[in-house]
Amino acid sequence: MVAVVGPTATGKTALAVELARRLGGEVVNADSMQLYRGMDIGTAKPGAAERRGVPHHLLDVWHVRQAASVVEYARLARAAVDRLRAAGTVPLLVGGSGLYVRAVLDDLDFPGTDPAVRARLQAELADAGPAALHARLAAVDPEAAAAVLPSNGRRIVRALEVVELTGRPFRATLPEPRPRYPAVVVGLDREPAELDARVAERVDRMWAAGFVAEVEALAAEGLREGPTAARALGYAQVLAQLDGALTADDARERTVTTTRRFVRRQRSWFRRDAATTWFDAARPDLADAVGGLLAGRTIGR
Repeated sequence: MVAVVGPTATGKTALAVELARRLGGEVVNADSMQLYRGMDIGTAKPGAAERRGVPHHLLDVWHVRQAASVVEYARLARAAVDRLRAAGTVPLLVGGSGLYVRAVLDDLDFPGTDPAVRARLQAELADAGPAALHARLAAVDPEAAAAVLPSNGRRIVRALEVVELTGRPFRATLPEPRPRYPAVVVGLDREPAELDARVAERVDRMWAAGFVAEVEALAAEGLREGPTAARALGYAQVLAQLDGALTADDARERTVTTTRRFVRRQRSWFRRDAATTWFDAARPDLADAVGGLLAGRTIGR
């Protein structure tokens, strides 16, 4: 199988669709927020025109009130991959959610959970806010804190829970990956200044396409109660705007700056994998260059 990974706004979807058309493949989504129904504009979920007739799997799976689960995602994604491979179809795993990608490509045993510890930490989160818990995480596990946005209360709680239960840094509790599928991993990146500009342009397109109205509609369906979806990039900022905590201009600007910080974390995550073959997404012959790599690995027809 093929995985197309890299930071937000590099152009993964367009490349994956072109590769799928050349290989007779189908796309399996590995963007954690595109799993949510109705979260279309803010996640740049590909519409029918962008898909160009290529089947896409694992879009619009969860309700916005449902908590994300990488274990459940891996179960669904592997089932889709197995069906495609059994039919002789090349699966293209595509997305910027690093842990979700690895959960499909590798056999991972995730650290356990304790309902009492989780409930206590969630109560502290509600009382003190994510910044206070992020500061605590930075004190006990600086590496984990550096990988988590200070506003991402759900991930902060999970990291603190693992540290408390195991007595070890969060990353140290993750097992060594064991490859589940033979895979070629293609990484896309761009110059930082170019990617910063593309993020700003993407946010402009979101607002022009009616992003605020999308968030309003999802809020009516319970977005605020969603422990994962409500904290998604852009959605959290627009919810704050709707609640009067941010102005419209501030919500838009914070979406840009928060997304740029997230891009840097994505780059750091994906660059750790020495098996990834990296390409400059700006090169005009990108699809041909990646196609040459895949042909050399005898992937496709």
